Amino acid sequence: MEKRDADFNILLATDSYKVTHYKQYPPNTSKVYSYFECREKKTDPSKTRKVKYQQTVFYGLQYILHKYLKGKVVTSEKIQEAKDVYQEHFQDDVFNEKGWKYILEKYDGHLPIEVKAVPEGSVIPRGNVLFTVESTDPECYWLTNWVETILVQIWYPITVATNSREQKKILAKYLMETSGTLEGLEYKLHDFGYRGVSSQETAGIGASAHLVNFKGTDTVAGIGVIKKYYGTKDPVPGFSVPAAEHSTITAWGKDHEKDAFEHIIKQFPSVPVSIVSDSYDIYNACEKIWGEDLRTLVEKRSADAPLVVRPDSGNPLDTVLKVLEILGKKFPPFENCRGYKLLPPYIRVIQGDGVDINTLQEIVEGMKKHRWSIENISFGSGGALLQKLTRDLLNCSFKCSYVVTNGLGVNVFKDPVADPNKRSKKGRLSLHRKQNGDYVTLEEGKGDLEEYGADLLHTVFHNGKIVKTYTFDEVRDNARLKESEMEELIH
Repeated sequence: MEKRDADFNILLATDSYKVTHYKQYPPNTSKVYSYFECREKKTDPSKTRKVKYQQTVFYGLQYILHKYLKGKVVTSEKIQEAKDVYQEHFQDDVFNEKGWKYILEKYDGHLPIEVKAVPEGSVIPRGNVLFTVESTDPECYWLTNWVETILVQIWYPITVATNSREQKKILAKYLMETSGTLEGLEYKLHDFGYRGVSSQETAGIGASAHLVNFKGTDTVAGIGVIKKYYGTKDPVPGFSVPAAEHSTITAWGKDHEKDAFEHIIKQFPSVPVSIVSDSYDIYNACEKIWGEDLRTLVEKRSADAPLVVRPDSGNPLDTVLKVLEILGKKFPPFENCRGYKLLPPYIRVIQGDGVDINTLQEIVEGMKKHRWSIENISFGSGGALLQKLTRDLLNCSFKCSYVVTNGLGVNVFKDPVADPNKRSKKGRLSLHRKQNGDYVTLEEGKGDLEEYGADLLHTVFHNGKIVKTYTFDEVRDNARLKESEMEELIH
């Protein structure tokens, strides 16, 4: 797929305490088996969030496996580098040099582990197993939880994709209610998050996770991640349009805002063009500049190349409603088949300031109350879409559930007295779908009975080789909104 970063060293890509864990398992341990889930959170009803996130979108494991774990990842140079670092780091000789040399010699530096996972893009209720990891060589029992650190970073793409899909549900519900169609849904939430994330890598992973659900993005890094690690039938998986920023407006000077608008709108006659209009006075810009001075130019544009007015300050709901009201007086709307107001096809609005899942809900609800169709608007979201998220939002965790010691398999679990939410699963796990469509995780190896049908966990990685991959088109198809979900949303 690509050349791995030569500087990356899997021997240094773990939490410090894990370096010492090979000495801590019971003597004669020959296998460790662990699993990943987004735990269910049973909370006090008075503290519940507006959004429950009852399902999660599984996405991003393929990226991690390709970029960090496949192929020859252990070399004598990397063993020496790790030995030197840990000697200084711990001020003691605790590094498992013998174990890593064994992997280098017996497996040519390939990791003797097996990873089984649900298909990428799967929408799975919280509290179910999503992937499992186990060592395949009795000498390397300790390796299973060594890779926990890097594998659990999948929390990020899962959380972005899940949060993005929940917003898609909100948009789908209100779009259907106010227009009778889902046309254009995939372009209703645009990724503005490139500058708001912590790194280039975060931008690529996060933007690709949003593109599981939508097709609009300004975070170019996501396109590269998808093309390199997943692949699509289309040349690119995400699209954008020409748009102004404040510098391209204010560079003309305060007295020449109209000239800036006129110049930019003429530069892009045959594609949609988004023009930020709040550099000075958004309401004057809508009423006087767009609504009077440049009205003829605006009216000449087509449905395929509308002017998209972008407010970028103030209370999001109030601003959107006022902008729609002013534009509606200058460009009279008509009633659609559901009786909601729709601006002429040559003019639309994008709200890209202060948009998160809660303000999105407030804006579309407010628009509906004021009889405006959601067809009039699209949204941009940055920090809230890609950065204002943590592993705790979906309670992503990786726990050991089965070990083999002295040749005997033992089901293991944790059950903290102070937090029943943190009780973990026991034994070898499998995921099944019952006839009524509900998912169930079977514990203690009971999936062998298969009374619920085949296990949905498939081997994706075995002893350093990736054995199953998904295209991005398959990921999107797995994550699409189902008809049953739409019915539930609308009724």
